[in-house]
This record gives sequence, C-alpha cells and structure tokens, in this order.
Amino acid sequence: MGLALAFCVFLWIEQGQKPALEYLSAYLMEWSLSIDNIFVFILIFSAFSVKEKNYGRVLLIGILMAIVFRIVFITVGVVLVEKFHWLLYVFGVFLVYTGYKMFVSVEEEKDFDPQKSKVYVFLKKFLPLAPHDGDGKFSVIENGKKKYTTLFVVVIMLAAIDLVFALDSIPAVMGIVDTKTHSYQPTARLVIYTSNIFAVLGLRSLFFLLRNAVNKFDYLPQGIAIVLIFIGVKMLAEFWINQWVDKTTQVFISLAFILVCLATSVIYSIFIDRANESEKQKQLDDDQAH
Repeated sequence: MGLALAFCVFLWIEQGQKPALEYLSAYLMEWSLSIDNIFVFILIFSAFSVKEKNYGRVLLIGILMAIVFRIVFITVGVVLVEKFHWLLYVFGVFLVYTGYKMFVSVEEEKDFDPQKSKVYVFLKKFLPLAPHDGDGKFSVIENGKKKYTTLFVVVIMLAAIDLVFALDSIPAVMGIVDTKTHSYQPTARLVIYTSNIFAVLGLRSLFFLLRNAVNKFDYLPQGIAIVLIFIGVKMLAEFWINQWVDKTTQVFISLAFILVCLATSVIYSIFIDRANESEKQKQLDDDQAH
C-alpha cells in the first residue's frame, strides 16, 4: 500500500493532478474488491486444507499468475474500448447489473463451495489429482504416474477467482479513467494498468492482515455494490455529465463518492459487529444470572 500511494505521488509530480486522482480512485476501487477476494481465498484454503506454512508461497504464485491474466484482459479491453467507444455503455449496464446482484445476494458468496466450483470440476476432469499437498510440492509421482497436488489446484483456483473478480473491476476502472480523450490515452492506459497491478500485488499482505477480521466487514460488499452502480450510471450518462461537469471535477466527485461509500460500509460493519457482540454478552450474562 505504501508503494501504491508513493506511485500516486510520483504520478502527480510527473503527469499532474488528474491522472493521479484517477489512479487513486481506481486503486481504491480495486483494493476494496480485493478484500472481497480474500474471503473467497480463505474458503479455498480451508476447503483444501492448505497448511499455514504454505500460504505465502501459494498466494505469491497465484497472484503472479493473476497479474499476467489481468494484463492480457486489460490490454484486450483497452484496445476494444479505444476502437469501439460504445462498449463503455455495455460495461455501464454490466456494472449496474453486477452492483445490484452483489447488493441483494451477498449470502451467495458465503455459500461458495470451492470443491464444487467449475474450475475444480474442470481440473479434476482433465488432470490426475492427488488428494494431498505432496508435502509442499505442486506435483508428485505415484505408481509411476505424475499427479498434481492440492497446492497446484489452489494456485490455479486463486488465479481463476481473481480473473472472475476482474470482470467487475476492470470495467469499473475504465469508468473512472478518461479513455475518450485521444491525447490522454497513453496516460489512461498507464493508470489502468498500474492501479490494477498495485492492488493485486497488495493481495498477499492484505490476506495476512485481514484473514481473521474479514468476516467483520459484513456490509462492505453493499458499499462496493453501490460504488459499482454509481460508476455504471456515470458511464451510461457520460454524454450529459460532460455537458455540465468538467473531467477533473468528475474525478474529484468519483474519488469522494468511493471514499465515503467504503468508509461508511466498514464503519457500519464494525458498529453492527460490536452491537451484536454486546447483545450476545448481555444474553450470556442473563443466562448465567438465571
């Protein structure tokens, strides 16, 4: 996070205020989605009984693979948007729909079973898998045949899950960054790439920081959902917004809205969690008194 914020300062000095604030807005958007990522990562580690000593190595390899996939995904997306600007409106509709689904169906993610996911079913169908971690190895030889361990499966699943999250986050970043102004496009590409990569690079440290606390942010997905809907509506109403508000002011508004939504959802989550804990403690005290 320190490196990401330092890069924001560097971008401000080298490129000016607008790209720096776009980068910060996009980074915060990606970073908040990364917290949602971590909950799924915890479920995957638990489902495949990954030992704690292997967490760091598995996360590092999975995240490096995710960065490669994201670079490919972003490159294709940026080229398509630059050639067919109307795709931004398609992304806008997609973000509004995704935000709505995320807002009303938060519990579905908690019911996610990694061993029933399409990625695991696919790997199980086409690869010989061993039902253990091979003492920290990604593949082992059993009965003269090469088999892939649960650690290999987990690495592939981490990269695949991140790519699924990228389907939401990359269109959202394109809605924050000015990709329409032709002379600004090289800088816009830089902002899109770096905000994504810095956010994904922070996933490993963020996992160790939040793995025991991520369940306390129960209302963060709703905050993220509201931000996605806001960005989607902004993309759909781009023509009319540009008539009344200049690009720099739009960036300020987007950044402020993202900060307010994320901070409010986190604070509200902590408040509700403490209220629930107090209620449980009060109930326990009453039971003991009786």
